[in-house]
Amino acid sequence: MGKLDGKTAIVTGAGQGIGRGVALALAKEGASVVLADIQEGACQRTANEIKAIGARALPVTCDVSRRDQVKAAVAAAVKEFGTVNILVNAAQAMRKDVLFQDTTDEDMALAWGSGLMGTFYFMQECFPYLKQHGGKVINFGSAAGLEGHRGWAAYAAAKEGIRALTRVACHEWARYKINVNAVCPLASSPNIEEWSKTNPEMLKLLLAAVPLRRFGDCENDIGRAVVFLSSSDSDYITGQTLMVDGGQAMLR
Repeated sequence: MGKLDGKTAIVTGAGQGIGRGVALALAKEGASVVLADIQEGACQRTANEIKAIGARALPVTCDVSRRDQVKAAVAAAVKEFGTVNILVNAAQAMRKDVLFQDTTDEDMALAWGSGLMGTFYFMQECFPYLKQHGGKVINFGSAAGLEGHRGWAAYAAAKEGIRALTRVACHEWARYKINVNAVCPLASSPNIEEWSKTNPEMLKLLLAAVPLRRFGDCENDIGRAVVFLSSSDSDYITGQTLMVDGGQAMLR
């Protein structure tokens, strides 16, 4: 038996990287997974991977920055699987390595729309189902927001906004037995791999600052942490930020 047998999870940004890894980890623990991603082909590929291991998956093409599409995605999840028990907000788009003074309105809109607003929309749309029997919400923050990394103003602001939503919902939704937590990962995602190829010296410096000296695996490291936060093992944990980053950043 899996830790999540009989549960339905929605994972945003599930077409690649961390979202894909999380979706696979949840499916391997028995969850039926709704995959929401703006890239139809990538979303379908993840669904095929999940179905190949004998689990249930529903791919839904969704621009998370549009409330109408979020509403449709949640409705599709409920129609297919009956309810929503777990929500994982992993979707995030951004323009990388842009200095603060060069950050545009478009940069802010992209990061906030795909990250902060997408998280907000999915949390609101899933709430009626989560509160029926209790549930789990796992949002994604970033050390870029915690530490203010150079060149990531829009992204960092969006990620700290997501952590703020997490804390507020923790207080308001606890009465419904809804646990709301955040994860700050360091993972070998496509974005990190692309950045690593063009910044080899900075890559060495980054890994030197990680006590475990490696990037996390999207499924086995980040995904397993999300499985924990999605299961009954974490019933007494809410409003927290879990650093799944090999020790890179330590909350104090």
